[in-house]
Amino acid sequence: MQLLIKQRVFSWTDSYDVYDETGEARYEVSAEFFAFGHQIHVYDKRSGVEVGSIHQKLLTFLPRFEIVVGGRIYGTISREFTFFHPKYNVDFLGWDVEGDIMGWDYQVTRGNVPVMSISKELFRWSDTYVLSYNNPANEIPGLLLVLAIDAANCDND
Repeated sequence: MQLLIKQRVFSWTDSYDVYDETGEARYEVSAEFFAFGHQIHVYDKRSGVEVGSIHQKLLTFLPRFEIVVGGRIYGTISREFTFFHPKYNVDFLGWDVEGDIMGWDYQVTRGNVPVMSISKELFRWSDTYVLSYNNPANEIPGLLLVLAIDAANCDND
């Protein structure tokens, strides 16, 4: 199964449309315009219900983001102190992230079991990412993790 995450080109905030493999719109992602730090919300396109959010923690030495579902913090992603290449600490559902996060080509595993893979599509008008996963239960957590990593990468620009 796959999700196609397309960033909206003409938007003042982090905004994405998320489609399934048939091209049907599944989720809408929007950030709060008047907020300190990143405050990103994910809504089910059919029902309009919020399925999760990403909140940047302020007053931290290095950028840190919380992944929230149903008002409960499910995990965090934070930047580690390095001199050359950004490195992140992911504490989310026991998942490990390996690969080139900055180049948008990475895999998520739990132990030795693959959970999902993320890749960036080239030659697109806007940033477009493909999230591939096998278990339907990983769809929303996987989408939230990708958005949190994107927020952390944007925070470094």
